[in-house]
Formats: sequence, C-alpha cells, structure tokens
Amino acid sequence: MRFFAPYIGGSVAGKPAICDRYSMKDQESQKLYEEALQYMPGGVNSPVRAFRQVNRNPLFIEKGKGSRIYDADGNEFIDYVGSYGPLILGHAREEVVEAVREAAACGLTFGAPTRREIRLTELIQECVPSMEMVRLVNSGTEAVMSALRLARGYTGRKKIIKFTGCYHGHSDGLLAKAGSGLLTQALPDSLGVPKAFTKHTLLADYNDTESVKELFHKYKGEIAAVIVEPVAANMGVVLPEENFLSFLRKITDDNGSLLVFDEVITGFRLALGGAQEYFQVKPDLTTLGKIVGGGMPIGAYGGRREIMEKIAPLGPVYQAGTLSGNPLSTAAGIKTLELLKSSQGLYEELAAKGELLRSRIQTAGKGRIKVNSIGSLLCIYFTEGEIRDYNSALTAGVKDYAIFFEYLLENGIYAAPSQFEAMFLSGAHTAEDVEYTAQTIEKYFGSI
Repeated sequence: MRFFAPYIGGSVAGKPAICDRYSMKDQESQKLYEEALQYMPGGVNSPVRAFRQVNRNPLFIEKGKGSRIYDADGNEFIDYVGSYGPLILGHAREEVVEAVREAAACGLTFGAPTRREIRLTELIQECVPSMEMVRLVNSGTEAVMSALRLARGYTGRKKIIKFTGCYHGHSDGLLAKAGSGLLTQALPDSLGVPKAFTKHTLLADYNDTESVKELFHKYKGEIAAVIVEPVAANMGVVLPEENFLSFLRKITDDNGSLLVFDEVITGFRLALGGAQEYFQVKPDLTTLGKIVGGGMPIGAYGGRREIMEKIAPLGPVYQAGTLSGNPLSTAAGIKTLELLKSSQGLYEELAAKGELLRSRIQTAGKGRIKVNSIGSLLCIYFTEGEIRDYNSALTAGVKDYAIFFEYLLENGIYAAPSQFEAMFLSGAHTAEDVEYTAQTIEKYFGSI
C-alpha cells in the first residue's frame, strides 16, 4: 500500500517535512470503472461521482478511517468530502461502527416499530427544539418531498417558493434551477420532468428580498411554503446575508405560509441545533438527512406539532416507507448524536480550523479566487468577485478548478470533484492535516 504521510518528523510550529507530488497510481480504479460502465449508467450511482466535471475518471474507494480514505490502488488521501457531509466524526468511528454491528446482529429490518426509532427522534427533538414531532424517512430527497406535501396539505395551497441554485433533492417538482451536480451538467434541470410538475414551483433569487416580495405579491394567498437552504451549500458555500433568513420568517408569517429549512447539509454541522440555532431563526418545518444516520441512509422531517399531526395515520397527508427508521440507520444515528452532544468544544474547534484554512487559502490565491466558509464548510471559487447567489457562483472557473482538483489528488488531498460542492471538515481532521492542506494549496498558488 502506498502510504501518504504529510508529516515525517518536524512539527507544526517549525517547517514540516512535506511530501512532494507523489506518483499516484490509478490502474485498479480504471479497471473497476471500465467494468462499472457495463452495468451502471456512466459507471456510477450518482452523477457527481463520475468525475466528469474535472475531466478524469473516478477513483474507487476501498476504506476510510478517521480523516483518511484509501482507494483501490492503495493511495491514501486526507478526505474533505466526508460522503458530502454526514461524517462529522470522521470515517469508521469505533463507537458508531460497534452500534451498527450490534444492531445488525439482531436483524436488518422489520417493517415494524423499534425502540431505536423513539430514541433517535427524541435526540433530534432535544437538539432541534422546533422539530416538536419527527418522521423518519430514507433520504434527504424523501424528507423534502414529504415536508412540502405536508406544507401544501396543511395550508391548502399549491405553490412553493424555492431559490435558484438551492438543491433540495431530485424529486420532480424541485428540479428547477437546482444546485449541486446540476450546475455542471449539460442540462440545467432534467429531461423527463414535465413542465406541469414544476408549474407550482416559483423561483426567487437567494439573498434577494425583493424577488421574494414580488412573488408573494403576484401569488397572494397561493403560496404554501418557502423552502431554503439556510446556507446554500449546493452552489459551493453561499452565506445568507444579514437579516435574509429573518426576512423569510416574517414574510411567511405575514402571508400565512410555512418556512421550511432544508438542513440536510447544515443540520448538526453548523451547531448541534443546526443553522436555525446558529442564526437564531426558527422555521415551521425542517428537513434533515445524512448526518442523522452517522453515514447510514436516512432522512427526517419535523416541525410544529399541529402541522405534523396532519400526517397519516393521524391526518390526511399520506407518506410511508417500509425501511423508514430501520435498525442500522437509527443505531448509527443515535450513537452519532450522543457523541456530538457529549463532545465539548467540537463546533468551536471545527470553526477555528475552517477559518484557518479560509484565511490561508484566500491570502495565497488573492486576486484569483474567493473562499467562502462558515463553521466546518468551505468552498474555493475560481473567481475574485463576491459570491452571494446563483449568478455570481456561475462566474467561477470550472476549468481552473479541474486543474486545481488534480493537483490536490496528486498531493494526497481528496476534495469534491465539482466546483460547486463544499469541502467538509470533521472532528477527525488533525491540526497536522489542516496545516499540510494549507501549505499544499499555498504551494499551488505560488507556482501558477
């Protein structure tokens, strides 16, 4: 196995012995990719994994531990993808793995209630008090789809406002000017989605209060909900401007609409209570995913009791799932949330590391890049302008990012294979990991 060790002797305070660009092997990954192409569209089960945005074939990952992942050729990388967010504790955290192992020994699924469902929903409610009742599902997409059906059922209205560049999963009604991998695909939305499926989806501009006001004026009394990523983390990392979220809270209240926070990425990551705790804005409904299961497939949505009681079997809004709340996902989720609750200073530590990276990278690439970060989320845009919405995010140089991405790989750093995905820090990233990453990126901008 090729072992990538950024620190061999030396110390963080002094000049560490940093490996130069190593000869990364990828023969086994290439063989696996050629085989995968025979059985899966594009050889992958999610488009961004195909690495087409960065003009190379994907690496196949064999295992992960702590802050590191290892590919099929034995290359080792410091991982800043973390399965796109859920691994806030790092890969293969011993306590989480053991919890899953114990659950699996008792059965994989029952299609019936279990104790763990109660404990996990209790923990979610303790951490996110606005979620007075919770329904567990199987993915973030399912959580959002179900929450918006509930919003329509509760209000008796049809229209939903979403923001250009915000991604809320791949359900038909929300694939309109979405972010994430769609920003770098040839098609802006998706074939196969009839226009009628999105006719009740209204588009506003992120951080633009006037665009929201105009829609509420034009469709007065028709808007069921506004859904927003409180930090738009699917067009990189776009922060809400001052009072933007509180404005959404007020205008929805004033018009009898619901405010839905899509916290699939920010939930339990910006703070134990998510973005709503961080920004002190309380939504009516919240959607969660990824991190709630500690890396196992899961999603959840919840909110005010009187709204949630409209869901079957209590109310007329139907939603169901045989595998919802399955024993393995709930076991991993319980242990993850328990560890987060007991981890003193974790969020402050993650924020400090994130700010260190942001500051060092921004200084190194001054005049050529813009680095946005908040807490443990970070994005390097290859443009010097401010990034505040969808249109400004699109000014970033995708080709420049592809060259940068290849450099990172060759130096043992694994980032998202897309200009418009965030980098994720975890509690497993050490000071040495962060320092090596900063120095490696400084070398890159010093050489171009």
